[in-house]
Amino acid sequence: MQKLILQFSVIISLFFGLWFMTDKINWMKIFHVKQVTDKTEKKLGDMCWDLIKKDQEEIKNQKIEKTIDSILTRICDSNKIDKSNIKIHLLKSDEINAFALPDNHLVIYSSLITASNNEAQFSGVICHEVAHMEMSHVMKKLIKEVGLSAIISVTNSNGTGAVLKGVAKTLSSTAYDRTLEKEADIKAVDYLIKSNIDPTPFAQFLEGIDSSSTKQDLQLTWFSTHPDSKERGKYLRQYFKNKSFTYKPILATGSWSNLKTEIAN
Repeated sequence: MQKLILQFSVIISLFFGLWFMTDKINWMKIFHVKQVTDKTEKKLGDMCWDLIKKDQEEIKNQKIEKTIDSILTRICDSNKIDKSNIKIHLLKSDEINAFALPDNHLVIYSSLITASNNEAQFSGVICHEVAHMEMSHVMKKLIKEVGLSAIISVTNSNGTGAVLKGVAKTLSSTAYDRTLEKEADIKAVDYLIKSNIDPTPFAQFLEGIDSSSTKQDLQLTWFSTHPDSKERGKYLRQYFKNKSFTYKPILATGSWSNLKTEIAN
């Protein structure tokens, strides 16, 4: 019996000893997993953006860029997000859309701005996409739908083959799963509240776009990739109804209208 107890004690000691050792060893560093992941994500983001911008007109306008930057600065500063990591790209398009690419590329279509009644509505969409980036949803979505081996294969080749085109299409025109979508919605409201931006217009944007009299004239890409807009607006209202927040304008009076006019020209 004593021998059995001794053997058991040795086994337990070995178990906890090995656990302690493996817990202290930085396996991620040894196998360079994190470094490989970051390098892969950066290259994939650059490749996707290069592919997307080939067939679309990028807007380069200092007035527009300054206005968007002031909105993003408020959001990032208030939520302790490193804005320097976010790469903003504005494209001329009739589609109402914004989407995140790997390595924090944020693509915004001009019609998203013209369809937004005010800066708060636009800020809600931007917060939603920033949430996707901050919570690593972009790579989670790609790994789930495309596969890690395919992603690595794409980044190891410098071509623009079918897989890369599929990756770009997956991010720009297909939906995240409901769990990730709701996480981004909730986080977006948190971002808005901390930024002193009223979340109500974001909920109104989601609820109102479906019934818009101009719906037939709009390419509602963002809404087709983020389905159940009315239901989302409803649970967002439920989420923030008991939260206290103050509204502080980001832009000077008339700046949003001026931005929309500038975009249309």
